[in-house]
Amino acid sequence: MRIILVTDAWEPQVNGVVRTLSRTVAECRQMGHTVEVISPNDGYLTFPLPTYPEIKLAFFAKKDIQRRIEKFEPDAIHIATEGTIGLAARAVCLKWNWPFTTSYHTQFPEYIHARLPFVPLSWGYAFMRRFHNSGGRMMVTTPSMRDELLAKGFRNISAWARGVDTVLFNPQLRDVENGVYAGLQRPIFVNVGRIAVEKNMEGFLELDLPGTKVVVGDGPQLGELRRKYPDAVFTGAKYDKDLARHFADADVFVFPSRTDTFGLVNLEAMACGTPVSSFPVPGPQDIIGTSGAGVFDHDLRSASIACLELDREIARAHAQTYSWKSCAEDFVKNLEVPPGPERRRFWKRLKRLGGKVRPRLPKRLRRKKP
Repeated sequence: MRIILVTDAWEPQVNGVVRTLSRTVAECRQMGHTVEVISPNDGYLTFPLPTYPEIKLAFFAKKDIQRRIEKFEPDAIHIATEGTIGLAARAVCLKWNWPFTTSYHTQFPEYIHARLPFVPLSWGYAFMRRFHNSGGRMMVTTPSMRDELLAKGFRNISAWARGVDTVLFNPQLRDVENGVYAGLQRPIFVNVGRIAVEKNMEGFLELDLPGTKVVVGDGPQLGELRRKYPDAVFTGAKYDKDLARHFADADVFVFPSRTDTFGLVNLEAMACGTPVSSFPVPGPQDIIGTSGAGVFDHDLRSASIACLELDREIARAHAQTYSWKSCAEDFVKNLEVPPGPERRRFWKRLKRLGGKVRPRLPKRLRRKKP
């Protein structure tokens, strides 16, 4: 198939959304699909997102996005994010009455509310429902996330799991005596992620735990938390094999976030044999389940201590059940693709009309109004 992926989050950003999308694109291409990625890096006028400058908001891109879609003549269009690029592509699809899919990567209303408490959660969810319900299908990370969003008025939701690189992240990197935590008091409780208010890093740092608490990552709260918690170790951001060592050499991975829809770092920790403790919230509780690869509890300290007794081989084996190939196969299966003849006629007619008049798909294929 010819697939267009539209996203406001793309390389060189380093986060779970970008890792998911880039690996999905790579797997789809390996499967024989042709994928065109439209992102803020494509020469558009951009401005950094306040409080998250790594993300660039692109403006005045709609005309070029429409031109690129016309030229590419895709079989399917997937809009991965709700930013300015995603909104522009959504407007083009609505104009043409062309079906598209979306994906729900972050709990955007909670993120906004954490930064701006005066903005009601209901406003954020109203925006998200309008955005996603106008598409043909919304892909979410886990069954519990699907159930939660259905209860909030979202429609036509399908699960789209994640994968993990079990070659890069593996237990053989573990070196307790001479590894990256040499000289620190054991046990080592670690968190890896962006140091920002929505990640609830203080929920980890405030825990009364034996040994040493380590935070791996960077973000707007780094300076503040370093001053507030001098007994914790802050390593800064780590990448690739160095990052994998920080997972493998830890004794427990503590995931305090209540807003992540999945938490790819949980799988990366498990792939290194490190068990995961978390709150019982969508994402980590779906990943851990009854596997024995971690513990989730409303008492995060108790969950973290309990993880010290778990078998690291079980955590590794559980992570191996998640593959990027399966992730890409589910992604392709969830795409909304009109039948071939109607699709080809649509693009021919659009090209003939010069994009000035909206062509019509057969009535049975038209998108339902949100």
